[in-house]
Amino acid sequence: MSAASPFDFAPLLPAGLPAPAARWTGLAKYSFVGGNNDPDQVPVDGLIEAVNAVLRREGKTLATYGLASGPQGYRPLREFLTAKLKRDAGIACGADDIMIVSGSLQALDLVNQTLLARGDTVLVEQETYQGALTRLTRLGVNAVGIPLDDRGMRMDALAATLADHKRRGITPKYIYTIPTVQNPTGSILPRARRAEMLKLSQEYGVPIFEDDCYADLIWKGERPPAIYAMSQHGGVIHIGSFSKSIAPALRVGFIVAPWEMMSRMLALKTDAGSGALEQMVLAEYCAPHFAGHVPKLTRGLRAKLDTLMDALNEQFGTAAEFEAPEGGIFLWVKLPDNVDTLKLYQAALAAGVSINPGPEWSTDKAYAGSRLRLCFASPSHEQIREGVAVLAEVCRKEFGVPARIANVEKRVRS
Repeated sequence: MSAASPFDFAPLLPAGLPAPAARWTGLAKYSFVGGNNDPDQVPVDGLIEAVNAVLRREGKTLATYGLASGPQGYRPLREFLTAKLKRDAGIACGADDIMIVSGSLQALDLVNQTLLARGDTVLVEQETYQGALTRLTRLGVNAVGIPLDDRGMRMDALAATLADHKRRGITPKYIYTIPTVQNPTGSILPRARRAEMLKLSQEYGVPIFEDDCYADLIWKGERPPAIYAMSQHGGVIHIGSFSKSIAPALRVGFIVAPWEMMSRMLALKTDAGSGALEQMVLAEYCAPHFAGHVPKLTRGLRAKLDTLMDALNEQFGTAAEFEAPEGGIFLWVKLPDNVDTLKLYQAALAAGVSINPGPEWSTDKAYAGSRLRLCFASPSHEQIREGVAVLAEVCRKEFGVPARIANVEKRVRS
């Protein structure tokens, strides 16, 4: 008797699904991708102490779905966030204005589910978070890019785009911005531009969606107030995360929003609550340790950035253009125009180096075609130096860049 044919699920799949995922083959030997952090900076000992303390004290509460604190998340963590947001971002909110979510990606999904329908328009920074762009594409939403300069989104371009859409009878659903350590450029939107964005938001009736996931990772430790904190009309949704400050794999983010929006998102958060243990451990650890942990983390990240910039200068010379970011975990690099970073990505991966090609992080694919994003947080200093050397050799072989005689030290604005 012959073996039965495998069941064919293909005819049952609905239209519009994303392409199937590839099988996991592990990280590249030299990995400069993703939002990973420095493994040596994860506060393992402090987290172990927090786990033991909170499990002994409250472990039995894991028998329920965290309902003692309500569906918005573990209350001690929300209370920690109210104090942190006031101190660091100028946001005056209470614990009931905050919802804990499973990473900022769930925050993106909840905001989008609440506000967007196929065919809608949103305004985004021309270069922005890949995860936000791919979500908008899957939803059938038109993402209009607003050009950036070295201080973030240009307000003249935002004003012109809003006026143009109004003439055409289109009201965008939101303005999405990463104002503090912008992804991928690393810029910080000045306070004056934040005020101008709020003015335009109110004038055109378009809310602001503020993604502050990287705001803790500023080299100088000071930042402008959050746009949410500056708003007088309540038209701002603010999201943040512990992924960059503590550890990505904890998958803990948060939303701050007016109850009108929070109540709608709560109704859509049908996962029975984000992981309670992670929330409990973070609250236990962060209350006494967060303020001391972050400066140590940023010092280590800044040192790795210096190693990356030195390696690029040594290996690429003037062929790699970049400006030192004001914080964060990534560097936005411009290579000569003949370099196609989508092709470079494939060739580099075959040589053991993974990079983020620029077109995946931009609404203007041609503009970003020769750009790439390098995450420097996860690899060691030695891996950074070795990986950039391999990347330069691949780039030279594929595109003739950098020429061996072009390795001249260049100045980088820090």
